[in-house]
Amino acid sequence: MRVLLVEDEAKLARLVARGLTERGDLVTVAGTGQEALDAALGEEEYDVVLLDVRLPDMEGFEVCRRIRRARVWTPVLMLTARNAVADRITGLDSGADDYLGKPFAFDELLARMRALARRGPVPRPTDLEVGDLRLDPASRRVWRGETEIELSTREMALLEALMRRPDQVLSRDQLLALAWGDTHETSSNVVDVYIRYLREKIDRPFGADSVRTVRGVGYRLTGGSGA
Repeated sequence: MRVLLVEDEAKLARLVARGLTERGDLVTVAGTGQEALDAALGEEEYDVVLLDVRLPDMEGFEVCRRIRRARVWTPVLMLTARNAVADRITGLDSGADDYLGKPFAFDELLARMRALARRGPVPRPTDLEVGDLRLDPASRRVWRGETEIELSTREMALLEALMRRPDQVLSRDQLLALAWGDTHETSSNVVDVYIRYLREKIDRPFGADSVRTVRGVGYRLTGGSGA
């Protein structure tokens, strides 16, 4: 197995690398986030990335996000002493495939690595992208190109519903259920109001026309940017 081990604690890195090497794995060790990115995004292909959260230049969460944004789907197993539920959620939302707390048993590490290797590279995008519009569901942030856009909670939910189904025509009732929930107590006309809000924020300032009206049916989101 080809393994990228990202760990800044030299002693632990040596121990893990030696254990893996002794069982026949090929191990590349990186001690910083930048070294990890250079390796993960380079020409070498890995079967699994063992990624520590605490690194000297950037957190492993950010390393994982950048790897996924680059469309590299190598399985990532995060290693960290931070075992709070919020940290595990952050790791998984960053695009990691699994999470192992420190200290860990070496046999468990091997078992998790085998499970990830069997799964192989599975797309785990952290962001939704349609054209130059990007939405991070974990942080609830939206960008058009490099410009961040402030949206309300309901606008965000409506945009996410559209971005998860690009170029698909969605009726007002469908959008109402997706963005307001099945127990909503409002009319479908509110969708038209929030579509107008969205256009004012994500389209009009950028000369874009991504939220399209399908007359008599509903709305769809496209990657087109021309007005």
